Amino acid sequence: MIHAAGSLAQALTAAVPPLTPDDDEARRWAEQELTNPVYAEAQPTPFDLFARAVAEFLGDLLNPELPAGLESVFAIVAVAVVVVLIIVAFVIWGVPRATPRGTPASAVLFGEADSRTARRLRTDAEEAAARGAWDDAVVLRFRALARSLTERGVVDAPPGATVHAFAREAAVAFPGFAAALETAADGFDDVRYLRRPGTAELYASVTRLDDEIAASRPAVLPGVPA
Repeated sequence: MIHAAGSLAQALTAAVPPLTPDDDEARRWAEQELTNPVYAEAQPTPFDLFARAVAEFLGDLLNPELPAGLESVFAIVAVAVVVVLIIVAFVIWGVPRATPRGTPASAVLFGEADSRTARRLRTDAEEAAARGAWDDAVVLRFRALARSLTERGVVDAPPGATVHAFAREAAVAFPGFAAALETAADGFDDVRYLRRPGTAELYASVTRLDDEIAASRPAVLPGVPA
């Protein structure tokens, strides 16, 4: 009886894993444990690693290890560089003006429904010119000019505005183009309302005016001193 009980105890002991595994058994247990999805979820994402790297880079940049006594010199140089960059920005782009940006396009332009952007109107005008449809090309290019100034916040073209009212308001902001704006407005009226045929020359003059004004800075903006 005692012998049988001893044999049973030995069998049970052999069936239970040892509490202190050997090296191979410990490695196998560790691999099984690491396959648990909980550990995969706890790993840092690529974004976490990138953010950590950026933070470390900025920390090193803002807190350089300098020899004793050179910290103040480094601070002075850094401030001087920032000031120079600001001055260069002012020289290149000028002092920012209080100009409204991103004015939403009206659904009506010169009494007609048209919500196209200036870029789209220019593209459509070029396509019409390529077909030799000079009437459409002239009208579309003048509309592009008006929509461009509206988008820039330079001229307000309400739905009921006429082309000549637009030309007069645009001439306040661009006095050097006053005569050309009136001539372009006359051409628009001739083609659109008087049914006079458009020409390649008229289209070229309106296109040149649009391009030159687009590259110019307004002398006066609504509500902003020159």
